[in-house]
Amino acid sequence: MKTFIYMVRHGESPKNEGDERTRGLTEKGWSDARIITQLLKDEGIDAFISSPYQRAMATIEELAQSLGREIVVLEELRELVFIGNNQIMADSELYPLVKRMFTEPDFSLLGGESIAICRNRVVSALRKILEQYRGQKVVIGTHGAVMTLMMGYFDSQYDLDFLLTTSKPDIYKMEFQGEVLVETKRLWRN
Repeated sequence: MKTFIYMVRHGESPKNEGDERTRGLTEKGWSDARIITQLLKDEGIDAFISSPYQRAMATIEELAQSLGREIVVLEELRELVFIGNNQIMADSELYPLVKRMFTEPDFSLLGGESIAICRNRVVSALRKILEQYRGQKVVIGTHGAVMTLMMGYFDSQYDLDFLLTTSKPDIYKMEFQGEVLVETKRLWRN
């Protein structure tokens, strides 16, 4: 029985408002969310699951509403916690940190979590989704690092180099036979 997971990385988000959990989308992010709705509206999506972070939910919200579906929010799908207190990090600090974290999977900043801990959390959540929604088509509203860790668990080509080539937003359609990844297609075109 085939299960399809649509990894939808959130759209562009301002780093000058709220905190990591509450910051939403920029105008471009909202515009891209409308494009996502058009791209996926005829896919026959059965369920929507999201990170609890506002930008991830907002990116898939219009699509879910257009199909009359609720978004199930899973705390386990939250973004990798880079630093404590939900602080926003500037990209100039974040990118070198992410590179170090992928190289040293047990490294973390004070109040943050390591790649190893995050991977265990998000892969466990994805495995439960694959079991609970077997035979269905599921959109997951997600983040770049989290998406990469989930995809990388099933196929090692999804690593730091892959993460650095992704865009905001981005969409990957993953086809599973049970818990075996059969095929992955990128659906987003910049």
